[in-house]
Amino acid sequence: MDDLVQWLGEQLDEDARAASSWHTLDCDIHAYLQGDLDAVKAAMSMFHDAPGAVCDCGVPARVLREIDAKRRILARYVEARTERHGVRERYREALANGSDEHRMRLRQDLDDATERLADHRDPVSDLASVYAGRPGYREEWPA
Repeated sequence: MDDLVQWLGEQLDEDARAASSWHTLDCDIHAYLQGDLDAVKAAMSMFHDAPGAVCDCGVPARVLREIDAKRRILARYVEARTERHGVRERYREALANGSDEHRMRLRQDLDDATERLADHRDPVSDLASVYAGRPGYREEWPA
């Protein structure tokens, strides 16, 4: 899943870069883009620098909020995966050197961490499936 995390992060970066070009059809940005070339360049430059500056539809700002939400979902998955890895390492050490009680406690911790990781895996796979048509997508990720 490391490849998925990296790839999905790249897709979100690409979406964020393109957010300023997403508008509803009745957005005022279309009126700005009907002007002369200098006005269009100025509007696009301003809009690129500050999404929403010349826009009344709110779609680019919403897109950026959605991307932030997706990044938080991805971050929770990475956090759960890191936690599970740490618990698994402590459990392996306990198998070699720990008491039965310590091993049993760590085994329960590992089971709990594995369950938390599973809770985050499906949403991350669902996020990836949105980008199924993009280069680098792997069919096994949503599994």
